[in-house]
Amino acid sequence: MSRPIPTYTLEEIQKEPDRDFPRFVRDDATRLGEITVGIIREWGVNLCVDVHIGDELAYRAQLGTTGQFNADIIRRKILTVNKFGHSSLLARLKRDADPGFGSELPEEYVVAGGCIPIFVDGVMTANISASGEEDALDHEVIAEALDRFAAERN
Repeated sequence: MSRPIPTYTLEEIQKEPDRDFPRFVRDDATRLGEITVGIIREWGVNLCVDVHIGDELAYRAQLGTTGQFNADIIRRKILTVNKFGHSSLLARLKRDADPGFGSELPEEYVVAGGCIPIFVDGVMTANISASGEEDALDHEVIAEALDRFAAERN
């Protein structure tokens, strides 16, 4: 891996804006996925990326040595995002600050960064997820992809 692992504080991630768009359809999921693949290649990281709309997989790319194991981790990160309504990295940082946070979650959940919800007019509608590197780097890649996607739309 050629990219350093970012460090985030709970306060920094709490200040990240919700990713809210006026619409988010399959073409948007594909474009967001393409942007993410470009970042993965640009940064030289090893990631699987999924974009889901509701419960449906709208885009998947498995790069480098990633595969079904990473897709299974992503599924577990999505459960965490759906439970809490915010990024899985925020959930992990909350757990780091309070080990009791999320202790009631069943084993099929994973409290690790790498999944960010996507809202449409304030309603959580979709998500983008990554797995394959340290969870903070998984998060950094998809956050950057969302920033670039939003910039394209403006």
